[in-house]
Amino acid sequence: MIDTLLAPARVAAIQMVSAPDVALNLSAAEALIAQAVDLGAELVALPEYFCFMGRNDREKVALREPEGGGPVQDFLSAQARRHGIYLAGGTLPLECPDPGRVYNTAFVYGPDGGVVARYDKIHLFSFRRGAESYDEALSIRPGAAPAAFDTPWGRVGLSTCYDLRFPELYRALGPVDLILVPAAFTYTTGQAHWETLLRARAIENQCYVLAPAQGGVHPNGRRTWGHAMLIDPWGVVQSVLPEGPGVVDGVFDRARIAEVRTALPALRHRVL
Repeated sequence: MIDTLLAPARVAAIQMVSAPDVALNLSAAEALIAQAVDLGAELVALPEYFCFMGRNDREKVALREPEGGGPVQDFLSAQARRHGIYLAGGTLPLECPDPGRVYNTAFVYGPDGGVVARYDKIHLFSFRRGAESYDEALSIRPGAAPAAFDTPWGRVGLSTCYDLRFPELYRALGPVDLILVPAAFTYTTGQAHWETLLRARAIENQCYVLAPAQGGVHPNGRRTWGHAMLIDPWGVVQSVLPEGPGVVDGVFDRARIAEVRTALPALRHRVL
């Protein structure tokens, strides 16, 4: 049962155009996190690959970090502690048992700077049409388990980019109040499907969806779709940033979730 007496919380999704330079990306992220906090955000989410967008798929392997420490993890922990926020750290390359690959891992840090959740991206993107080709499995080892965490305002489910196409993942999370979808959607697939899929996940799970994104032309020549957005449990887009670096913010209101789930109790009507 949702406690509608809890005050709404402000959340923010960050949009970036990351480069093959970790220090440059962390500096950009730091400024955008501060901007989000200035807007009142208590939970801030960074996009997939926020710390590094290399010139080829394998470059990220050389930057892998062990769990528990490394420049990117230390940065995220310090930012969460400094601002007293929940910080969902997009993704970073994490060591895995396969020396030639990494996990594409999302860590979430609490206001004290400690890790409150870890999620390794499960579904790995591949696409081939003409000269445009991607295959994440070349450098990424898939994760195996869904992940969620609790905040004072509700339960938050984790997913990453291509996961968005697999609704069974979100059912496996159980009831959640907010879904995070940090992404680096290609321009081609994003233009066709990004908003439709995000709104579908919000509608079918009757919860908010917060989707940080990469959005623009990167130094490696790749173009990402952007359109970071916040969507409410009725599938209404609350805020969106089409392209370029910036912050999308808005209110996460449990009373709104309760209103939608009471009027249309679809989650209680599930049979399978």
